[in-house]
Amino acid sequence: MSDGVRPWWKGAVIYQIYPRSFADSNGDGIGDLPGVTSRLDHVASLGVDAIWLSPFFTSPMKDFGYDVADYRDVDPIFGTLADFDALVSRAHALGLRVIIDQVYSHTSDEHPWFTESRSSRTNPKADWYVWADPKADGSPPSNWQSVFGGPAWTWDARRQQYYLHNFLKEQPQLHGHAPAVQDELLATARFWLDRGVDGFRLDAINFMMHEPALTDNPPAPLSNTPRTRPFDFQIKRFNQSHSGIVPFLERIRALLDGYDARFTVAEVGGDDAAREMKLFTAGGRRLNTAYGFDFLYAPKLDPETVADAVSAWPDLNGVGWPSWAFENHDAPRALSRWGTHGYERAFAACKMLLLMCLRGNVFLYNGEELALTQVDVPYNDLQDPEAIANWPMTLSRDGARTPMPWVADAPNCGFGEGKPWLPLGGDHAGLAVDVQEGDPRSILHLTRRLVALRKARPALSVGDWTVIAVTPALLAFERRAGGETLLCVFNLSAEATAWQPAQADHWRTIEAVNGAAEWTFPAYAALVAERIG
Repeated sequence: MSDGVRPWWKGAVIYQIYPRSFADSNGDGIGDLPGVTSRLDHVASLGVDAIWLSPFFTSPMKDFGYDVADYRDVDPIFGTLADFDALVSRAHALGLRVIIDQVYSHTSDEHPWFTESRSSRTNPKADWYVWADPKADGSPPSNWQSVFGGPAWTWDARRQQYYLHNFLKEQPQLHGHAPAVQDELLATARFWLDRGVDGFRLDAINFMMHEPALTDNPPAPLSNTPRTRPFDFQIKRFNQSHSGIVPFLERIRALLDGYDARFTVAEVGGDDAAREMKLFTAGGRRLNTAYGFDFLYAPKLDPETVADAVSAWPDLNGVGWPSWAFENHDAPRALSRWGTHGYERAFAACKMLLLMCLRGNVFLYNGEELALTQVDVPYNDLQDPEAIANWPMTLSRDGARTPMPWVADAPNCGFGEGKPWLPLGGDHAGLAVDVQEGDPRSILHLTRRLVALRKARPALSVGDWTVIAVTPALLAFERRAGGETLLCVFNLSAEATAWQPAQADHWRTIEAVNGAAEWTFPAYAALVAERIG
């Protein structure tokens, strides 16, 4: 399952599929697993190494699957376990590995574990969640705040106690310190490994354990950045990121090492993400890589931001291997965040080449290969609980979760026959897969070419990284592996610029976008050159 030189996942390109919005096979307006299976040929045609499926588990869908009510079954809206098995079989036949989400921080309040836990203080699962007595005045046990707004504690009359929830009140916090909880989570991981999955993305894993003393979080320093949630007013020192998480990650790694060529990636967000990402991936006994938010919420894609993020992961013993994404199901579409009006296609091409040149793993979000834009979902159509609670101050995640456009002139652009759960983007029909298949200059065709370039050049997929030049507009860096040295140069602005390396005649361009030539870079132009002397 590896190429004999490195693990398959190192330097891989992984395609994220948000199942609700990928393809609807039964006309109910919601994407499902058979729909995903029916479109895997498209994914395989991109040349990617694996797919990552966002949650499809049994859930009341208060947070669209990240509130799990049964870790070991498929929600009926997505299909059945047999449908999942068929998806894995088809993916493997196409040479695609399958990564799935695991949500170990919390469950749904409809999970049978929570139903039992809240029934009394003495039942067998009484300590499977985080329960605490009120303060003398009846107020919550600590000042901790929920990511989605309001206190992170909800009163439960059955137990005459508060329970912790770092997200929605319908997502009670598992007691990650409890050995029985850890054992059950590992058994869940084994269940999916035995069904053939190739690895896991561990959702919000730095929220898995809290400080048992329930110490109040200190206030965050004053900031000029608008604060839309009480959560933003605190330094999250005690409600997350406990040191006990690391030994649990080592248990996960030990389990996966008992299988052939399995893979783990942690999702790590928050103010201390850089330190935690390195901590969770250090050495050879923890996770393979970590998935950060350096770019997902960055206000702009500029040379300094890119250079700082990637340079923070030097090729040194003990430093883990990073993973990068410009888009996902929680962040606005990159083209709408960073693109300049009138230069949308040029920016999309430059961005795609940059992503494929970064040191680390690459995550592509479904629709990114089409340069989809963010959809402005009207308030009455919103589904995102965070956006509804904080409207209009929080940008809806729904705008990046709208259905994939497959066929421009088909009902709902080929997503499915029924009314989709979210509206399609007004400009998305013109970006549909069938439209771009017919245009050799499309971002879809470019994406295939650039993925192939990355896979064909070890310097891009696994080589080291050295920054050569950083200006307000231009970024240049070298990638090296074995005897190969590549120079990657990007104009990340709408203004033309010029730059050349020392010994400019010792380089031969092997890829260029937007008219980059002779060391002259029009708007969003970029190139990759190989050293020839």
